[in-house]
Amino acid sequence: MNKRIDNLFQIQANNTTIRTEIIAGLTSFMAAVYIIAVNGAILSTVGMPYEAATIATAITAIVGCLFMAFWAKSPLILIPGLGDTSFFVFTLVFSLGLTWQQALTAVFIAGIVFTLTSISKWADFLSRSIPKSMISAMTAGIGLFIAFLGLKNGGLIVANESTFVALANFSDPNALTTLLTLLITLPLFLRNVKGNFLIGIVAGTIIGALLGIVDFSVLRDFSFSFSGYQEVFFAFDFSAINTVNFWTAVFSLSMIIIFQNMGTQLGMLPDKSKFRKSFQANAFSVVSASLLGCSPSTTAAESATSIAAGGRTGLTSLTTGLLFIPAMFLIPLFKVIPNSAIAPVLIIVGCLMVQSIKDIDLSDFTQAFPAYLMMAIMPLSFSVANGLALGFIAYPIVKLATGRRKEISATMYVIAFFFLLYFVLGAI
Repeated sequence: MNKRIDNLFQIQANNTTIRTEIIAGLTSFMAAVYIIAVNGAILSTVGMPYEAATIATAITAIVGCLFMAFWAKSPLILIPGLGDTSFFVFTLVFSLGLTWQQALTAVFIAGIVFTLTSISKWADFLSRSIPKSMISAMTAGIGLFIAFLGLKNGGLIVANESTFVALANFSDPNALTTLLTLLITLPLFLRNVKGNFLIGIVAGTIIGALLGIVDFSVLRDFSFSFSGYQEVFFAFDFSAINTVNFWTAVFSLSMIIIFQNMGTQLGMLPDKSKFRKSFQANAFSVVSASLLGCSPSTTAAESATSIAAGGRTGLTSLTTGLLFIPAMFLIPLFKVIPNSAIAPVLIIVGCLMVQSIKDIDLSDFTQAFPAYLMMAIMPLSFSVANGLALGFIAYPIVKLATGRRKEISATMYVIAFFFLLYFVLGAI
């Protein structure tokens, strides 16, 4: 058995062991399993049945990790991404006015675009054409957006008539639960305690229960069933395919999933020779996510935990994927988890993503300003698409204004034009 596993994943060739790979897979699972609780809750805000969305999240994570394990033989893990899910909910549905079924259709077509890009020479071409500062700014901007979402959902940031937003009164049980949970989760994360996010969510739920914000009545029915899953499985609606908003959604989502995952994978893969197939596995997983009734899957930031634990091959991602199977049967437990227990995870993951700002040359204003604009607009406009658009439009403008047009690739002009078109069409 060990010899078969070694031959399949080239364990010895990658200077690792089966035990190390399995431990690395367990580590990333413990770091990422929170996604089952978080993603289903976010998707339910657009009318998707919570149980069905949660099942779709788990299956999408399983399939994504299997793609990465067997196709790419890579230690990276693929799960529904919080940034992509936020874009799905707040941009595709709330901003562009698509139904969640139409949004799933947009994910499907964007996944096909991603797949065609990954299997062609476009992947290598784009990796050379898009400035690294812009890829880093995308990740950081989405991180700020996720952090703001966590602060808002956790009740720490509230609406204010005179200042738009304000810090909450800590006597509010929701805000207090979020704050206390963050004080528990953050040290666990900093000390690299395995399962830190999961422990934090459990602790937050207990705190929320003590403060009276947890509804335990949902535990009366602890049965697990796929009976409602058919509501989201293959739930495509092509009725909006002839509208501007639909194609704006497809274009914007394609931009995000292609460039964000490209930057993430190039930044984390220990063996860069595995990038091409890892990128393809990511594309396949986005298509499968839409079929399964879920927001796009992405290369998880939590992949860094498995790599730090020594993961180097597909056995790591296989272990993570298999562990998501029993996790599905605990779905009824997730119903009692309050937003305030999940919010600290969003805040910390947001910080993880914001760290990519270190890869931006802030001493060069022509690099710094488009990145800054992108990062500022995403949370303040509550739209990832708006931030991307303004950042990519600003880039060629500042370069041209300083006489550095040779630093602008033809691809950047095209992207800026389409994003400008995005605003023009949205104003009509």
